[in-house]
Amino acid sequence: MNFSNLDLTLFALYCLAIIVMGLYVSRKKRGHQTDSSDYFLAGKNLPWWAIGSALIAANISAEQFIGMSGSGYSIGLAIASYEWMAALTLLVVAKYFLPIYLKRGIYTMPQFLENRFDKRVKTSLAIFWVLLFVFVNLTSVLYLAGLAISTIFQINLMTAIIGLALFAAIYSLFGGFQAVAWTDVVQVVILVSGGLITAWIALDYVGDGNGLIAGLTKLYDLAPEKFNMILNRGEVIKPDGSDAYNDLPGLAVLIGGMWIANLYYWGCNQYIIQGSLGAKSLQQAQRGLAFASYLKMLLPLIVVIPGIIVFAMDIEISNMDEAYPILFDKFVPTGLKGIALAALVAAAASSLSAMVNSVSTIFTMDIYKDVFRKNASERQLVKVGRITAAVAFIIGILLAPQVAQLGSGGFQFIQKFTGYVSPGILSIFLFGLFWKKTTTRAALTVAVVLLPLSILVDKVLFPSMPFMNQMGLCFLILSALTVIISLVRPEDNTGKVVEFHKGFFKTDRVFNAAAIGVIILLAILYTVFY
Repeated sequence: MNFSNLDLTLFALYCLAIIVMGLYVSRKKRGHQTDSSDYFLAGKNLPWWAIGSALIAANISAEQFIGMSGSGYSIGLAIASYEWMAALTLLVVAKYFLPIYLKRGIYTMPQFLENRFDKRVKTSLAIFWVLLFVFVNLTSVLYLAGLAISTIFQINLMTAIIGLALFAAIYSLFGGFQAVAWTDVVQVVILVSGGLITAWIALDYVGDGNGLIAGLTKLYDLAPEKFNMILNRGEVIKPDGSDAYNDLPGLAVLIGGMWIANLYYWGCNQYIIQGSLGAKSLQQAQRGLAFASYLKMLLPLIVVIPGIIVFAMDIEISNMDEAYPILFDKFVPTGLKGIALAALVAAAASSLSAMVNSVSTIFTMDIYKDVFRKNASERQLVKVGRITAAVAFIIGILLAPQVAQLGSGGFQFIQKFTGYVSPGILSIFLFGLFWKKTTTRAALTVAVVLLPLSILVDKVLFPSMPFMNQMGLCFLILSALTVIISLVRPEDNTGKVVEFHKGFFKTDRVFNAAAIGVIILLAILYTVFY
C-alpha cells in the first residue's frame, strides 16, 4: 500500500503520543508508593467515560476490522448481531452483575469464586484463565494484528508482531491498568474516528459523492440480500461453500446460544470486566457500561459495512479477509491513511494491553499471593505483576507465528475454544450469583466436566448442529447438573451466598434512560432488517 510522508508522520505521532501519555499517567506520585490497587485497578478511581472506553478498547482488535469486514462480505449485516446483542448484554451485566461484584470489593473473577465457593474452585479456574488468555487470546490477537500490519507495510510477520507487542508493553508494563485505562480513552477516540473516516469515505463514493445516507441507501439497493439480520437455513452460502446459518442460526441469535457467549464474555471475563472493577462507584460503573452499549451499536458501521461495500462494488479479492485492507487502500486518501492505520493499531494494542494486564492480575492476586506468598507486600505484588506481564508478552511473541501453522481449521478451533468453556463457566457464575442453594461440590463438578462435555457434543453427539446451539445445549445440561448435585448433596452456605435487599438492583435515571434508548434502537434495527 502507498503511504505518503504525511501518513507516516501522523502514524508516528500517534504512537509517540500514546507512549508518552501511558508513562505520564503511571508516573510515581510524590509521597505515594504504587500499590496493587493502583497497578491492577487504576486506584479504583475511573469515571464512567474511561470505563466505557476501556471495555470497548479491550474488546475491539484487529480481528474485528479484518474478520468482521470479511464476514460482512460473505454473510452480510447479520454478523452485526455480535455487536448489537452485546449492547443489550452490557445493560444486563451493569444492572445485575456489577452490584454484586463491587459490593464484594473483588480484584478478579476467581476472587469472587473463592468468596462464593472455596479456594479449589478459585485456583482451578484462575490457572485455566491464565492459560486461556496467554495461549489462545493473546497469541491469536498478536498473530492477526501482526498479519494485518505486515501486509499493510510489506514487512516480515515476526517484525510486525514484535513491534506491536513492544508498543503495547512500553506503557502497560510500567503503569499497569492505570496506564491501560487512561490510554484506552485516546485509543477509542482514534479507533472510532479512524474507522468512521474509512467507512464515510467509502460510502460517499458508493453514493456518488452525496454523503453517508445516500451511500447506505444505494448500498442497500445494490445488495439487499446482505441486509437480512435473521438467517434461514440455506439462505446465505459463504464463499467457501458453507451455510452461514451454521454461524448465525436464525432466532437462536436473539434467544439462544449467543446469550451464553455474551453473558460469559461481558459478565465473567476478567480482561473485559476489569475496567468496571476499577470504578469510582457503582453508579459510574453502570453508566460506563451504558456508554459502551452505544459504542457497540455504532461499531457495525465501522467493521461490517466495509465488507458489504466491497461485495456490492464487485471489487476483486482472493479471500474475504482482504475486504478491509483492499477498501482501506482503495478509498482512504493520502493524509487520512495515517489516521486510519492508527485506528487499526490502536484496536490491537489496547486489546493486547488489557489481556496482559488481566493475566498479570489473576496470576499475582489469585495464584502467587494465595498459593506461594500469602504475606507478600504491596511492592512485591506490583513487581510480580510486571514480571508476569513481561513473560506473557514474550510467550505471545514466540507462539503467535505458530498460529499460521495450524491452518484455517486449527485457527477456527482457537476461535471456538472460548465457546467450549463459556457454557460451564457462565453456569458456575449465574448459579453462584443468583441461587443460594448452589454448592461448592456442584461448581467443582461443572468446572471438571465443562470442557469434555463441549467437545463431546461438538465432535461426537451433534457435529452438524450449529455451534451456537451446541453452546445453548451444553449450558442447559451443566445447569441441570448444578441443580441436581446441589439438591441431592446440600451444603451449609452460610456467609457465602449473595444476600439481596430491597433496592439492591436499583439503577439511576441516567442509566435507565440510556438503557431504554438502546432497547428502542435495537427494536427498530431488527424490525427494519428482519
